[in-house]
Amino acid sequence: MASLCQVRSSYGQEAQISDFTVTNSEKHLLLYLTVTDWFTADMEAAIHNGIPITFAFAIDLYAKRSNWPDKKITAHEFNHVMEYDSLKKEYHIHRNEKGDSRVTSSLDDARKLMSEINGFKVLPLDELDPQVSYTIRAKAKLARKTMPRYFHYLVPFSSPWDFETKWHNLTLRLTL
Repeated sequence: MASLCQVRSSYGQEAQISDFTVTNSEKHLLLYLTVTDWFTADMEAAIHNGIPITFAFAIDLYAKRSNWPDKKITAHEFNHVMEYDSLKKEYHIHRNEKGDSRVTSSLDDARKLMSEINGFKVLPLDELDPQVSYTIRAKAKLARKTMPRYFHYLVPFSSPWDFETKWHNLTLRLTL
């Protein structure tokens, strides 16, 4: 029954997070990830019919504590929005974690821009304790506001509009 809430590509795979990498710059903890197997033919038809697609990403960082629940250090939520301009035949991608918008005529490029997070600044390094282990987790889902009002009556229960990945976790420790 749980698989009804997962989007499946034409090959029957569930959407998931891959290439989940955490590294650092000189001053920040950086996150990289890709959402795979998320785009369906129904989504392509919807975007070409003027329905925008919105991904909501959630990123959490926890400090691990023994004999206590882990402590949430920071939480981030941001969106990627894809819209299609049928007159110009262009895809507009808005990524609010970067504060940028991109325009492309290629659907493949638009899907890539929607599904990748590259170098997101999770937290300044000086706010992390090298003696503590941390868990970073990430999740992506299709935002509910994407569906137009009453659209859910026209879409079957196990629709591609019920997109949500599982949490992807990584434990890390600073090394000096």
